[in-house]
Amino acid sequence: MTDTGTDTGTDTGTDTGTDAADGPATAAPLGVEREPTGLPAVDALVERLGEADHLPADGHLAVYEDVHRGLRAELTSLDAHPAPAPRPHDPRS
Repeated sequence: MTDTGTDTGTDTGTDTGTDAADGPATAAPLGVEREPTGLPAVDALVERLGEADHLPADGHLAVYEDVHRGLRAELTSLDAHPAPAPRPHDPRS
């Protein structure tokens, strides 16, 4: 049986999806919609994630770490109980 395909057997398996003449692909927004949480501080942090859409990949880490740090702080603040209100002074004591 004779193979009549056009495969030359030169596939190296290193296709990167970009042509060397074109250079690397530019950053493109993912188009993920962000829904409000109802907590302004959390909403602001989630919106900050959108900044990564316009950065090259090596700039994403700084944004992600900053947002992660802020979200952890917000969660930690939920665990902090407010100090009890001072009791009025009782003159009998």
